[in-house]
Amino acid sequence: MAREFKPKVVTANALLEGDVIYQTASGWTRDLSQAEVLTDEADADLRLIDASQQTDLVVGAYLADVDASGATPKPTHFREDFRARGPSNYAHGKQEALSNV
Repeated sequence: MAREFKPKVVTANALLEGDVIYQTASGWTRDLSQAEVLTDEADADLRLIDASQQTDLVVGAYLADVDASGATPKPTHFREDFRARGPSNYAHGKQEALSNV
């Protein structure tokens, strides 16, 4: 019996900056909330192939599971949650703008 396909996003790292990026319908974003959520397995595979061929922009493209039940996609695995929040030190990246730092 085949496993049920769960919603996914294509994620990678930007080649030059190293930032975590997500594929949109028309390009790439650093914001998970703007990522294109893929609900069809064949479409997800095609989008991943497309991303993997963009070797001048990205490295390490793969499909990541997301919870698409809300208004924006949310990571379902701690690794993806960690990647979505940015670098683990507060001196730069996405966490630099946090008010509690």
